[in-house]
Amino acid sequence: MTSSSNRSLARLRAVQTRSISPENPDGRPGGGARATEGTGAAAARDLGPGWKISPSVVVEPGQTFILADVDGAGVITHLWATTHTDHWRTLVLRAHWDGDTEPAVEVPYGDFFAQGWGRFAQVSSQVVAVNPNGGCNAYWPMPFRAGARLTLENTGPTSAVVYYQLTYETGGDHGDDGYLHAQWRRSNPLADRTPHVLLEGVEGAGHHVGTYLAWGVHSSGWWGEGELKHYIDDDTTHPTICGTGTEDYFGGAWNFDVPGQGYTPYSTPYLGLPQVIRPDGLYASQQRFGLYRWHLPDPVHFATRLRVDLQALGWRDGGRYLPLRDDIASTAFFYLDRTSTRRPVAPTFDTMEIR
Repeated sequence: MTSSSNRSLARLRAVQTRSISPENPDGRPGGGARATEGTGAAAARDLGPGWKISPSVVVEPGQTFILADVDGAGVITHLWATTHTDHWRTLVLRAHWDGDTEPAVEVPYGDFFAQGWGRFAQVSSQVVAVNPNGGCNAYWPMPFRAGARLTLENTGPTSAVVYYQLTYETGGDHGDDGYLHAQWRRSNPLADRTPHVLLEGVEGAGHHVGTYLAWGVHSSGWWGEGELKHYIDDDTTHPTICGTGTEDYFGGAWNFDVPGQGYTPYSTPYLGLPQVIRPDGLYASQQRFGLYRWHLPDPVHFATRLRVDLQALGWRDGGRYLPLRDDIASTAFFYLDRTSTRRPVAPTFDTMEIR
């Protein structure tokens, strides 16, 4: 922590802390530990109220469960949740700011926490931490001026038991804050010689702050030569920011290959390759990867619009690039001066399916 961060932590502010969980579903003062029935009632039958009567909720197939519905100004500071890995790609997390009927965040539960493959991977970063075994934490600041509504939709065929706790501050001045947005897109397979789009149609002023990719390889050989490009404001054919390769964008080099070890996972405060899934010789026939890059010290600012895309390139004989048709699912995080913007079609059970 820097000295300025230390000073910020020490500063007294005219805000109050609230927390929403199944034990206090509306976060009201003195509202916790009052449940008389819930998923823990049978285990607490000898103890009574106040002894973990309602630690979780059951989200039924087809149901949209309201995680939090907050009135007034504030900022969400921490979201912790856990559910079985089978539901990481069937639950859809949404966030609406200031009463907007259109969501700013609309992402599969697992991908929001850098867990796109339905398997646990340790993530130890500044804004996302996922710990054994499936404790998912997000520290993205989520400010709002008139209200916040977060929901979980269960698109799957089975009930999901979800434990969660959402901590937020009430009050404060958020007039200069942007609203957190997160958008999910998947190309499976990626069209021939066509970049995968992470963001397009984003209008307004803001800054891109994070990228997570769940990348499934459909061919042999190296897959990470493609460039990531930011088309900022008036850019059309040519981008303002053009990277030098996929592994470079995620802070790695030379195929993520430590000699003698092959692909080598890593997780750092701002970037990582936390997940390497190798073929098992049977049904898991392809290599799969999870990668993140958080633009916290280096956000990509735009004044009017933003488009971001990524090439998928490998190598072919003769030292030539090979355009790939891989399975690429991206989650892009950004702050914007408005509560909603153009977004892709909502994730569905079929489009999220891990195959």
